Amino acid sequence: MGNRTRAIFIGIIAAGLLAAGAICLTQRDRLPAVYGPEGYRAVTGPCGLDFPDDHGPHPDFKTEWWYYTGNLTAENGRRFGYQLTFFRSRIIPPQQEAAWPQPASAWRTAQIYLAHAAVSDLDGGKYLHDEQMARGALGMAGAGVEGDVARVRLRGWSAVLEPDHHRIGADADGFALNFDLIPMKPPVAHGKGGYSRKGKAPESASCYFSLTRLDTRGTLRVGSDSFSVTGLSWMDHEFSSAPLEPNLAGWDWFSLQLDDGAELMAYFLRTEDGGFSPASSATFVDASGNPIHIPEEDLNLRVLNTWKSPRSGAVYPAGWRLSVAPLSLHLTVSSNLADQEMRTPGTTRVT
Repeated sequence: MGNRTRAIFIGIIAAGLLAAGAICLTQRDRLPAVYGPEGYRAVTGPCGLDFPDDHGPHPDFKTEWWYYTGNLTAENGRRFGYQLTFFRSRIIPPQQEAAWPQPASAWRTAQIYLAHAAVSDLDGGKYLHDEQMARGALGMAGAGVEGDVARVRLRGWSAVLEPDHHRIGADADGFALNFDLIPMKPPVAHGKGGYSRKGKAPESASCYFSLTRLDTRGTLRVGSDSFSVTGLSWMDHEFSSAPLEPNLAGWDWFSLQLDDGAELMAYFLRTEDGGFSPASSATFVDASGNPIHIPEEDLNLRVLNTWKSPRSGAVYPAGWRLSVAPLSLHLTVSSNLADQEMRTPGTTRVT
C-alpha cells in the first residue's frame, strides 16, 4: 500500500454533535423498538440496514442527517468543493405526538428540517455558504420513501435518492448547485452492522452508513458565473438520539478517497483533556467495496498545523498526519482552503 501517496480530501468536521409537503413513509421497521429516558428511540445494537428503505427517514429518532460533500472540476479547469446537508430533528418524543388532540392544526409538527449548503471556490479563494430551516408541515419540508425512491426536501432544496442514481439541488444565496450522482460502490455500514459507537454507554451510538464514491456531474453557479462540472462525491447518512457525552469537546472527521479506488472514513472524538475517546474508529473500503473496521487503538492522528478564524476566534486543525497501523497506511491531509468556517446562526447555531 505504499503507492497511496495522495488522497482526495472530501470533508472534515471539527465541531460538536448538533442538537439537533407530506410524503408517505413506507419504511419497514427492523430495529428493536428501544426508547431512552427522554422518550426518543435509541440505537443500542446492529441496525439491520436495508436499502432502499434506509435511505429514507427514521422519524422516531431525535436527529438524522443526509450529508453530501465532493470535489469538482469545471471544463476550464477551475476547482470547487461543495457540501449539501439535510437535517431532520424531532422536537418532541413520539408518545407526546400520539397524544395530540385531533384534529390537529395543519401547522403542528413533531419534525423540524434544517439544511446547509456551501461551495468552496478553491482557485478563487472564496467560501460561500447558506442555510435553511422549516417545520415539516404545510409542504414546507419533509422526507419519506415512495416505492424504491427516497426524497428529502426543504423549500427549494432537495435530494432524490433512487437505487442507482441520486439528484441533489439547492438555489442558495450567491450560488446554486444541481448535480446527478451515480454510486460507484454499494452502501458501506460502519461499526457493527451500522451500529457506530460514539461513547461509553451502549446508547451513545448512531446508525451510520456511507456511499463512499459517487460519480458526479452537473451545473454549478457561483455569483453570475455558471459552470459544467464533474468530479467525485461522498454521502453519509446517520441517525441517533444520543447527545455528545459530557467529556467530549468535539471531533475531527475524515472522508478520504484514494487514488487506487479505496476510501477511508475516520473520526476522532476529542476529549476535554486533549486526547481522543476510545470510541473513535475508522472504516477502510477497498477498491472492490469491501469494508474493514479499524478500532481506535490501530489509528494515530497528529495535527500538523492550525488556522485561526478572524471572526469566531476558533482555532481549527488544518493539516494532519493520519496513520492506520494494520494497513501500513500513512496519509498527510491538508485543507484546500484555509477559511471554510460555516456559521449557522439561523438554524443549528453551531459554528
